[in-house]
Amino acid sequence: MTMPTDVTWHFIDTEEALERACTDLATREVIGVDTEFMRETTFYPVPALIQLGDAEVVYLIDPTVIAPTKSLRTLLGDEGPLKILHACSEDMEIFTLWVGDVPSPLVDTQMAHALLGTENSISYQRLVDHWEQQHVPKGETRSNWLQRPLSEEQCRYAALDVVWLASIWQRQQARLREQDRLEWLLEDCHALVEAARGPRDDARWYLRHRNAWRLEPRQLAAFQRLCVWRERAVRERNLPRNWLASDAMLMEMAAALPSNRYELSRVDGIKPALIKREGDTLLALIEEAVRLEASGLPAPLPSPVSDAYKKRMKALKAAVNERAAALSLPSEVLVTRRELERWISADLQRTDWPLLSGWRGDVLNDALVSALSGDARARASAPDAP
Repeated sequence: MTMPTDVTWHFIDTEEALERACTDLATREVIGVDTEFMRETTFYPVPALIQLGDAEVVYLIDPTVIAPTKSLRTLLGDEGPLKILHACSEDMEIFTLWVGDVPSPLVDTQMAHALLGTENSISYQRLVDHWEQQHVPKGETRSNWLQRPLSEEQCRYAALDVVWLASIWQRQQARLREQDRLEWLLEDCHALVEAARGPRDDARWYLRHRNAWRLEPRQLAAFQRLCVWRERAVRERNLPRNWLASDAMLMEMAAALPSNRYELSRVDGIKPALIKREGDTLLALIEEAVRLEASGLPAPLPSPVSDAYKKRMKALKAAVNERAAALSLPSEVLVTRRELERWISADLQRTDWPLLSGWRGDVLNDALVSALSGDARARASAPDAP
């Protein structure tokens, strides 16, 4: 059905009103969920608004004045209705901060849309247009959500972000069942919840940098330590990463391996204020890497510009594209480039391939193994094989 252009919403800024809203929403089988937040001068997003509801009514909860109640925790937990969100990664951060946990069970309509083979990473506006033929205005996207009172237009915009979610999910669910992909989505959404509840792995942050492969093992060890320090420091101080130290600056530091403040000051992009405040800490981390025994150094990262790397990536991409075409899915839904890079690293280092789990493993592992095995056989039989 098509939702009405006008939506009924209630602004919730007292515990009593929140209790009444939770009592109402607890009677539903499905509710839409969204958040508004600000994130300009902090590491953590600042919760500004929580939207819960459906086509009948949307409740706009003010997290700046209300703490989550037991009824709200129950509503958002496993005993409550199914929660429908769209592109929910940042919403998960908000609920972790405000409630201490993430909504569960949940379904992400962006992920559902991708599994139906139409478009990966679709925006909410395009999603509503596709499934409901309705226009969602974008005018309030970048407005100040922490101002009070919120304007009528802000409240209406926020309500529209959830009003169609239950209806869209009903249609998506039917299509996913037809294609035998509903369990795929539920598996992905469960994994999303578990990942949001899991610990952060700061020790692997350095691998995100696209040019980390240019560093030698000892420089990599320094880069890893510097990244771990920065990740912990920005959380403790609640600062944006780049306000303390960017990835690029830390990589320059690791490449130079300075041993004193003068050498540290010559690192491209570093500011005197950082040297004054953190110089001793940074130099100590670098010295720790310099003093490591060779056996304790990380393995060198494969060069993405080498022929060996390019041949493997080409073989893997061909295998992925073939399977994606057979399933009428965007290739990005099956596997990320970062995951393919891990396969290549494992193959070059002659360690076990990082097999995919769940339904992706079922549809893709054999093809990836065959691609690398076939590529190896081709290289071995070539006259100029190394």
